[in-house]
Amino acid sequence: MSANSFPAKFLRFIGILLMAFTGGFTLLGGIGTTCAALLPTKYESMAALASFQWVYILFVLTGIALGIMGIRATIMLIKGADNSYRDAVYVLLAGAVIGFGHMDLSRALRGKSMPVDAVVYTTVLTLVIFLLFRIPYIWQGVNFANGNTKSNLPAGGASAIMLGILTLTIQYTMASTHTWNGVNYADAFNISMSGIGLLLLGAGILISGANVWGRAGRLMAQERSG
Repeated sequence: MSANSFPAKFLRFIGILLMAFTGGFTLLGGIGTTCAALLPTKYESMAALASFQWVYILFVLTGIALGIMGIRATIMLIKGADNSYRDAVYVLLAGAVIGFGHMDLSRALRGKSMPVDAVVYTTVLTLVIFLLFRIPYIWQGVNFANGNTKSNLPAGGASAIMLGILTLTIQYTMASTHTWNGVNYADAFNISMSGIGLLLLGAGILISGANVWGRAGRLMAQERSG
């Protein structure tokens, strides 16, 4: 598979998009665990976690750290950095191991582990896709070091748009697992979440628009020269 072929570019696009989503979802999941870590006795369904509060504080810290590292790995993939693939896989492996530990402990203490499950399954899916990329024939084309910021600009724009939508809608998509006594506790940090979401959405639209405009300009230049 050629590095400049459509299949190779498409697979790099999908890989970057999945890594961005996983990093953002992990970061939001880490922030969302704060309620269980800091105030477990405030919620009836979380009271069983009180004896292991320090563990859940660690889950918050590691979730936030892994989310930030996942977003950083996404940026490195977009840039085509030499170790970007390796760093992404390390983050995904760590996220899967810690995530399954989080799930097991929560299920043992309170009989369920949502919404951690969604983050873990997303991480595992992305990890499996990234490992499949290492199949020799596929890797010849996908190797992220073959790309660069210019060629990966569509993936960068799409990732920013997706993260913006995720940030703006997370309080609704996670409502079913965060609602007690009619109160949706996922509906928090409204001003900051809305601001970050709109900023990401706007940046993604600008990046995507610049890419389309640039390609249109190059095509027009080719027609004139031809």
